[in-house]
Amino acid sequence: MADLFIGLMSGTSMDGIDTALVDFTSRQPNILATHNHCYPAVLQQQLENALGLAAPLNTDLATIDDAVGDIFSVATNELLGKAGIEAEQVTAIGSHGQTIRHDPDAPKPYSLQIGNPNIIARNTGIDVVADFRRADIEAGGQGAPLVPAFHQAVFADNSEDRVILNIGGIANITILTPANDTQVSGFDTGPGNTLMDNWAQTHLQTSMDINGDWAAAGQVDTALLEHMLTDTYFQAVPPKSTGREYFNPHWLSQYTADGDATANSIQTTLCELTARTAATAIQLYADSAKRLLVCGGGVHNLQLMKRLAANLPGLTVDTTATCGINPDWVEAAAFAWLAKQHLEGKPGNIPAVTGASEAVSLGRLVRQPPENVL
Repeated sequence: MADLFIGLMSGTSMDGIDTALVDFTSRQPNILATHNHCYPAVLQQQLENALGLAAPLNTDLATIDDAVGDIFSVATNELLGKAGIEAEQVTAIGSHGQTIRHDPDAPKPYSLQIGNPNIIARNTGIDVVADFRRADIEAGGQGAPLVPAFHQAVFADNSEDRVILNIGGIANITILTPANDTQVSGFDTGPGNTLMDNWAQTHLQTSMDINGDWAAAGQVDTALLEHMLTDTYFQAVPPKSTGREYFNPHWLSQYTADGDATANSIQTTLCELTARTAATAIQLYADSAKRLLVCGGGVHNLQLMKRLAANLPGLTVDTTATCGINPDWVEAAAFAWLAKQHLEGKPGNIPAVTGASEAVSLGRLVRQPPENVL
């Protein structure tokens, strides 16, 4: 009998909702169906506006919280239709939600994701596990990154040290020693696609630098790159995590305001910044690694993948497809897995990654309303 879960993921790029139907019957997850659902333009703008709120916890976000829950429900039901699966065949949904603010270093640390899970449960007829980051933060952790536990379960190999690099809006690494070794570590290395995407939107009026072609056409501004690399985040030791609250157009303007670099050169330099900071983190904390497996939207930036390989001589650079999971769907599958972990009462965090005092079960369960139960 299939052990079916759905993962819902919308990352810092806010370019849409990734949905994945995953069968966990065997150790290697089997992704049965996937679906990407774009945010309506009006809602996407509301989310962008919410990112700029000075005090989101003191702001009434109920309407947008419900709206995100609605669109997550639509995405889920479209996935079920595509897969030909009935709701009652699915054990639960793991919903990451949409991050509005991630501030683990605040006087009272928090990470705020919206996307009302009660609405998702009601509109899909499936139990929902959501609010994954809170329990780790309450245990003294950063609440991020949370995917390393899934990476360990799926990608660890008993014959080689590996690093998993997820390049979404923000980039994060998971360091995997052989499967019989319990030591797993990881952290956010810095910007992934977010600065490059924003720069392309501003200067090309496109959502991204397709294939990294624009970055490939320019030259790295070495002085600008070295200036950006002095940022305190890159010097900080893990555990650490970050987001668009930090790496955003304002951050970039601090380094470019007084310079004369061309727009093309800045894009090339931002691409190198992502590659260099990820590579440096790997060299510092995973110097015995033999293989780098990349996932997330960054795999489609061919210039970025080229620069990663150039910055990591001696390391084999692949995507997670070589291990059986399409790199576009790793994060969605991870939150399906985290929902399964929650229902089984198993930990979902790795204290060595987040800095939490202990391994804890993540998320809270929202059951479908009784009227939905057959």
